[in-house]
Amino acid sequence: MGSLTLSNKILEKYFGYLKNLDIKSKKILISKLSESIGKKPNSKFDLNSMFGAWDDERDSDLIISEIISSRVIKSNPESFE
Repeated sequence: MGSLTLSNKILEKYFGYLKNLDIKSKKILISKLSESIGKKPNSKFDLNSMFGAWDDERDSDLIISEIISSRVIKSNPESFE
């Protein structure tokens, strides 16, 4: 997963929330953040893996009919009164 960069304004907003934590929670947070600095980031994220052609052996008519047949119709709609 890639790195996230925040502006100073957003960091100050987070700090506003975090400064009210108890000392033990702050120490745990500091420890976790310190550990994360030393770790190498995971492998590069491949954006191309997020899109592409639909890969299916079925034809479009069969897929459409399966979608339509899987629909659930309530015979008793709930009243909001």
